[in-house]
Amino acid sequence: MRAFLFCFIASMTQLQAQQTHIQSPEIASDGRVTFRFRDVNAQKVIVNIAGAPQPLTMEKDSSGIWSATTGPMPPDLYSYTFNADGVTLLDPSNSAIVPNLLNPSSVLHVRGRTPEPWEQQDIPHGEVHHHFYKSAIVGDNRDFYAYTPPGYDARSKTRYPVLYLLHGYSDDASAWTAVGKANWILDSLIASGQAHPMIIVMPLGYGAPAILQRNPAAGGAFSNPELRAKNFDNFRAALIDEIVPMVEKQYRVIAKRESRAIAGLSMGGAESLLTGLNRLDKFAWVASFSAGGLSDDFAGDFPQLNTSANQKLKLLWIACGTEDRLITLNRNLVQWLKTKDIRVTLIETPGMHTWMVWRRDLISLAPLLFRSNAPAQSAQ
Repeated sequence: MRAFLFCFIASMTQLQAQQTHIQSPEIASDGRVTFRFRDVNAQKVIVNIAGAPQPLTMEKDSSGIWSATTGPMPPDLYSYTFNADGVTLLDPSNSAIVPNLLNPSSVLHVRGRTPEPWEQQDIPHGEVHHHFYKSAIVGDNRDFYAYTPPGYDARSKTRYPVLYLLHGYSDDASAWTAVGKANWILDSLIASGQAHPMIIVMPLGYGAPAILQRNPAAGGAFSNPELRAKNFDNFRAALIDEIVPMVEKQYRVIAKRESRAIAGLSMGGAESLLTGLNRLDKFAWVASFSAGGLSDDFAGDFPQLNTSANQKLKLLWIACGTEDRLITLNRNLVQWLKTKDIRVTLIETPGMHTWMVWRRDLISLAPLLFRSNAPAQSAQ
């Protein structure tokens, strides 16, 4: 057994030593990125980069190292994976990983000449707190994250509004801090005076965790109407009846609907709409980024929505990338809202179903929240 362990450890050490000679990704001063991957036996290796229209084909040298170089890439955080002969792999030379319950990926950070809002800067920073609790509604142990802005003091009399910020399908509760960099974005916006100081609460977004057991043959995660309804209904109940009371007990918040906002991406975008628009007694600011998981039966999803909502809503803001597969659904929703005479702001930007779009959505949305002079909404 000792001999076996020695050989195993020696083999792993040798493999690690080999990998240390590979620099990947390598970022040039002009933003060009070179990826490298060692696989002597592979026949075809490609790089899939989030937001890229086509995968990048790699070439193998005589030592079995595959490589490929991009053109100049704009400053951003990109996720990527290798695919070797049909098998998706993380970059073994890169320890930076995008956490995801189903599809983890590697991280590429292309920096610009000046810091982006999602990058750490020499400015006052808030804090991110991690909470755990047992959900009686969902029936499991779960977590949520809470961001408090710079200068927050639990002993102070100052109270803050709250943005409930929701992740997408296959993400976990850490997504908006680990990948979206919501805390650094708000630090930047608050420091520049663009955003009102606020608390951000980022909960786990599954009201029915079984929805993660996807079955492609059945048409995807949201193809089962009963499971879809359970996921959204239980999440709404857990958020309003469990998380909001915990937050309002533990943090110095303004416990009024006018000081609560809800927003989210993809599945979380649908949850923000289904929760916010069906509970206007709790939320006055509602937004979604690339909402996904909604049915085409908008009247069934929002049975009580009518023009009286205009008196309660401070902002209804719906955004989606023009290359996103969900753009048609979001456009159809906005058109339906217009038939109900609901005032809504539609934001369409270039981009696909990626974090590059959603980080910018948060940068655009946050300055609009909790302002007494918030811009008038329009149905664009």
